[in-house]
Amino acid sequence: MTTLYKNLINGEMVTTDTTLEVLNPANEEVIGLVPSCGAAELDQAVAAARAAFKSWSKTPIEERQKVVQGISKAISDNMDELFRLLTSEQGKPHAQAQQEIGGAAAMSGAQATLTLEDEVNEDSDTRLSRTRRVPVGVVGGIVPWNFPVMMAVQKIAPALVSGCTIVLKPSPFTPLATLRLAELIKDVVPAGVVNIITGEDNLGPLITEHPDIDKITFTGSTATGKKIMEGASKDLKRITLELGGNDASIVLPDADVEKVAEQLFWSSFTNAGQVCIAAKRIYIHEDIYDDLSAAIAEYAKHVKVGDGAQQGTAVGPIQNKKQYERVLELIQDAKDNGYQFLVGGDEGDPSGTGYYVPITILDNPPEDARIVAEEQFGPVMPLMKFSTVDEAIERANASEYGLAGAVWTSDVDKGVEVAEQMETGTVWVNEFMHLSPFVPFGGHKQSGFGAEYGKEGLLEFTYPQVITVKREAAA
Repeated sequence: MTTLYKNLINGEMVTTDTTLEVLNPANEEVIGLVPSCGAAELDQAVAAARAAFKSWSKTPIEERQKVVQGISKAISDNMDELFRLLTSEQGKPHAQAQQEIGGAAAMSGAQATLTLEDEVNEDSDTRLSRTRRVPVGVVGGIVPWNFPVMMAVQKIAPALVSGCTIVLKPSPFTPLATLRLAELIKDVVPAGVVNIITGEDNLGPLITEHPDIDKITFTGSTATGKKIMEGASKDLKRITLELGGNDASIVLPDADVEKVAEQLFWSSFTNAGQVCIAAKRIYIHEDIYDDLSAAIAEYAKHVKVGDGAQQGTAVGPIQNKKQYERVLELIQDAKDNGYQFLVGGDEGDPSGTGYYVPITILDNPPEDARIVAEEQFGPVMPLMKFSTVDEAIERANASEYGLAGAVWTSDVDKGVEVAEQMETGTVWVNEFMHLSPFVPFGGHKQSGFGAEYGKEGLLEFTYPQVITVKREAAA
């Protein structure tokens, strides 16, 4: 019997007459049913959030922090169940699913320690002026399918700490672990403060344009982000957008080939490449290109692709059929154009079961190749050769995106010098994908705007309000 998962609205677990099927991408079997919500259910959730906001926004921040700590504990206490459920719906191997669930618990626990203090602007004989932070109101959160639990929590936690309430929409591809979390926190969070509803793609625009939602926080594609901006503009909703990235890594000639080969591989292939901050273009200096590309290719040959629930699997399937077909299209385009492959070049088996794409590494394709110019979001890595550092920086920056990047070198000072010239919101030197709950994360250019994490991420859920008191002049 297929499990029916329920939505959380106003402190109650509820369902709808019609439901959506959720598939396991490893075998394309139905593993769960979730409510298919429309305007009526959204109105109920928003009304609950609006009513709860009246008291929640006035609740002392220390109590709000305790509630978020309770969410963190609920995740930690149910780690085993949640990570297995996550693998079944998302496809990522168990070890990576454990990292996501553990990260969600740690991230929410850490964000619960963030505070909002008043800032004194003037304290003189004539005037006292201070800036306080007040919550925006009801937040609409829209979550993608690549890190569904982590992305849900990174929207819920700062919203609640700030004093906002939230209506959250998981991706219809990966709603199960989030709905199980909703059930676990039902009695941890006051009714109406967190509402989680599921639906098809048409639910997103309804959230974006709902007149009683004050802010949208969205993680996903740039194309969808532009539509959200358009919808939110009708009543000037506040928005935070974490969008696509075509993230470049630059490997300088002094990099230790043996040391960085494995790290570079996983900077691209973690979660089957379905990471917004994965290395999507790797530029390697010509002096070490042959040795390093060979080392990465050799390492790749020993990495198992398969069902994330099976022992030894390191790279799972693509999460959904639409993305699977897009990745196959990019590989076929590379073949049609005669580009060389160091590993792979097989498109997978569209007639088989599961959305598996073999690990694929291209050998120095041109800059205008689709696999270089577009964000692949799959297990396909293009390696490119460069001659000078200035050339590498120019090529890395020649993108409409500006989310993240990395520099690999034995000379840290040189690495920082190069990093400061990269047009992205985050640049790592000699590591990748490191995010901290205390460090702001956000994109430049068409990778979005606003910030998540850290004090800046918390402030995204607030308005500044200035209180100025005129003092009587001394006699």
